[in-house]
Amino acid sequence: MAVVSERVETLIIGGGQAGLTMSHMLSKRGRPHLVVERRRVAERWRGERWDGLHFQFPNWSIKLPDFPFAGDPEGFATKQEILHYIEAYADFVKPPLRSGVDVKRLSRSSNGDGFVADTPAGQIESDNVVVATGPYQRPKTPDLLRDQNDLFQVHAAHYSNPEQLPPGAVLVVGSGASGAQITEELMRAGRRVFLSVGRHRRVPRRYRGRDLMWWLYALGRDKMTAEERGPDRLLPLITGAYGGHTVDLRQYAADGVTLLGHLSGASNGVLQFTSDIAENIRQGDLTYRMFLTMADAHVASAGLDMPTDPPAHQELSDPHDFAAAPSQLDLRAEGVNAVIWATGYALDFGWIDMPAIRPDGEPIHHHGIAEIPGLYFIGLQWLSKMMSSFLSGVGDDAARLAEHIARRNRSA
Repeated sequence: MAVVSERVETLIIGGGQAGLTMSHMLSKRGRPHLVVERRRVAERWRGERWDGLHFQFPNWSIKLPDFPFAGDPEGFATKQEILHYIEAYADFVKPPLRSGVDVKRLSRSSNGDGFVADTPAGQIESDNVVVATGPYQRPKTPDLLRDQNDLFQVHAAHYSNPEQLPPGAVLVVGSGASGAQITEELMRAGRRVFLSVGRHRRVPRRYRGRDLMWWLYALGRDKMTAEERGPDRLLPLITGAYGGHTVDLRQYAADGVTLLGHLSGASNGVLQFTSDIAENIRQGDLTYRMFLTMADAHVASAGLDMPTDPPAHQELSDPHDFAAAPSQLDLRAEGVNAVIWATGYALDFGWIDMPAIRPDGEPIHHHGIAEIPGLYFIGLQWLSKMMSSFLSGVGDDAARLAEHIARRNRSA
């Protein structure tokens, strides 16, 4: 059994943007704490982002608390620039940080008053725990092609660049923001690309002279709470690469990408796809038009003097008869030697040994405050509102949770 090595008031698990921001807010309130990180600060930006990644939002919107981002306000930061920004933020915050500490198990203390974190170096007891391990914890990779040993397969989290892949055509499975940006990178590198398209939400990169993020603030979407969100869980299809532009899968097809439906099965190197590609693309069009309508209504109601934007309302024609889109793909016959799984991530809280996680893997909380007193979550998508997992929004949650912790410990 591990030996209790120390006790702290608050233990923050995770040294990324959420953990650093939480540390900053606790320090401003004079509350003692410890941050543990299993590897290094901003580890996922180091090893789980591809080389050519550009941040999805303009630089002016990057706002960790009390630490502005330096750079062209209208530009889109590279992977390295975001990494350096978070590293610089860590230098600014100066958190009580311990790297290389992997929490294997988190449980209640024997007397039920507080928590015990088991690590290879010993146990850490605390009155409070803030779980700040991020929203992208475990890459989801379907096992449909598990028997294709001669096929190069990689999740988007571990994709680096086109040179990483063997020669030949590439299949990208997943048409979210990562899948779309990787598809464009491969296409620009001269690769033949097949893209499996699922349901998605399409939005304009810019409209009427303003970036998407400006519109989210103007329309009050940044303040939309998790309760107001509704059943739609689709994330917007956006990119900051190549100067930032509106993503239109029809344009990808016009540029040579072969669009396929949702991947549904595989047998002996032949993949099957559903016939929902037309429905998925037109659903994306519907969300796009709805956004433009909302923006126009805001301009009119607020009496704003903003230019109209006719090109944004023009729609490309379908590149082919979607009903005739291939229903299967023979990898060998088409020369496909690599598959990139842009299939998203799952949460991984199996190390939390207490009734704080639902059967579906989601934590039980209200805006980051768990039902178990003293346990908190931060940095997750829609933790309290749309911006909760953004660099521009995590600070609000951190301030609120830090104040809750401060009040709790002052009254203890």
